[in-house]
Amino acid sequence: MKKYLSVLLFAMVGQVWAQEKTESSVKWITFEEAVEKSKTEKRKIFIDVYTDWCGWCKVMDKNTFTDPKIAALLNEKFYAVKFDAEQTADVVFKGTTFKFVPYGNKGSHQLAMALLNNQMSYPNFVFLDEEFRIIPVIQGYQSLPGYRKPEDFHIFVNFVGGDFYKAKLFQDYQKEYKSPYGAPTTSSVGK
Repeated sequence: MKKYLSVLLFAMVGQVWAQEKTESSVKWITFEEAVEKSKTEKRKIFIDVYTDWCGWCKVMDKNTFTDPKIAALLNEKFYAVKFDAEQTADVVFKGTTFKFVPYGNKGSHQLAMALLNNQMSYPNFVFLDEEFRIIPVIQGYQSLPGYRKPEDFHIFVNFVGGDFYKAKLFQDYQKEYKSPYGAPTTSSVGK
């Protein structure tokens, strides 16, 4: 009986942990899936452009994209896409076939190059509106490069997800933003 209760308790704890992990994880889909889903339910698209060898991309996955506040916001307001900048599979989008272009030791995918305006650094993030137009978060930049801690990243996701970008510049929004993490850390905000 004691052994049975231990096994049952262990199973229940495991189930709760799995449920919490699922709820605090971003529900990633492919670029093609996001475009297809947009045909029936319009949403903005968030694209995490990464590579397999990028150490900061892995830290972002581990620390930022598992944060419950970030995951909830991305899952609720966006189709969240992980896009490997070095994938070799073609992507057809708006009648154009984007291909992998080999150079150097590896190469880059044409869609990643287009999304990042050929500024190939990782991790890098792109927001698209419901009509697949790039939303420049920070004036003068097509994408948002670099590792961001959850408390630094939330402001950008909230700025776009809450449609604040339609009425004001990020610099103005930053002055009124109330962080759910407490006092803001500005180490990477606006960089």
